[in-house]
Amino acid sequence: MTDITIGADISKDHIDLHRLPDGQTLNVTNDRKGFAAILKWIGPKGAGRIVYEPTGPYHKAFERFMAMQGLQLCKVNPRVARRFAEATGRLAKTDRIDAALLARFGALLEPRILQANTQIHNDLKELHMARLALIKDRTAAKNRAKNLSNPLLKRHNTHRLRQIERQIKAVDEAIMALIAEDATLKARLEILISIPGVSRVTAFTLLIEMPELGELDEKAAAALSGLAPISRQSGRWTGRAFIAGGRAAIVRQALYMPALVACRFNPELSAKYDLLIKAGKPPKVAITAIMRKIILLANALLRKNQKWTPKAA
Repeated sequence: MTDITIGADISKDHIDLHRLPDGQTLNVTNDRKGFAAILKWIGPKGAGRIVYEPTGPYHKAFERFMAMQGLQLCKVNPRVARRFAEATGRLAKTDRIDAALLARFGALLEPRILQANTQIHNDLKELHMARLALIKDRTAAKNRAKNLSNPLLKRHNTHRLRQIERQIKAVDEAIMALIAEDATLKARLEILISIPGVSRVTAFTLLIEMPELGELDEKAAAALSGLAPISRQSGRWTGRAFIAGGRAAIVRQALYMPALVACRFNPELSAKYDLLIKAGKPPKVAITAIMRKIILLANALLRKNQKWTPKAA
């Protein structure tokens, strides 16, 4: 490990790089020839981390190639990187400026290093995004079915629903097959499904959308899942806390049904839910608290590498 940090701004055709602390820059094509030039530019000293933003399909070949070379990669949220740029007073936006800001972001904040199995996670992520799109298509088709009266259109919609169900099943099988190929992912999945109420779908959603689980402290796990209450206070004024941020759109949705099941069949979480209701909390707030409990439990079990077991009476 060295103190060298490299920021990489990746576009469809080119990659701009900025290295700290010496401030050297490089512009290469986004292909294997350009990747080889980057390795030569980095040289034998290596780099502590290469910081970049996800850019749809354009960063994947770069990410895969650099991971195979054993380089430390940090993929950061574009919104967070933009907020960092604004905080430093740099409002201008060009590829070279973005590369420099990413390098500075990495040097100051030291973001999390990607795990080694980058390729399998990319494949799982792509399959999961396809699954989410199919779920939306299924919901739309079911809503259309309520309003259709033409026999031909009703048959077409029925056929489409059956096709979507087959495609969802195929995607689920592909996801499970990929997980089964990796011993670590398979073990992590078994730990997650040992938690009462957590199905295989919920488990692989957490593995794909929150690969950091098991490496975080409780506050970070709750925040990343979008389940940490955000306080609002200034002087003597105190507003109502609310949950926001994180990967709420996917992770919170995946945890909702397991929370409902846990409120009925998990003695510890059911008791927690009843306690919150008796304290006057609205049911939605109580369920959110159970969702947070589940994600914290999953994080703790993965960190300890052990399955869930009921507490002794």
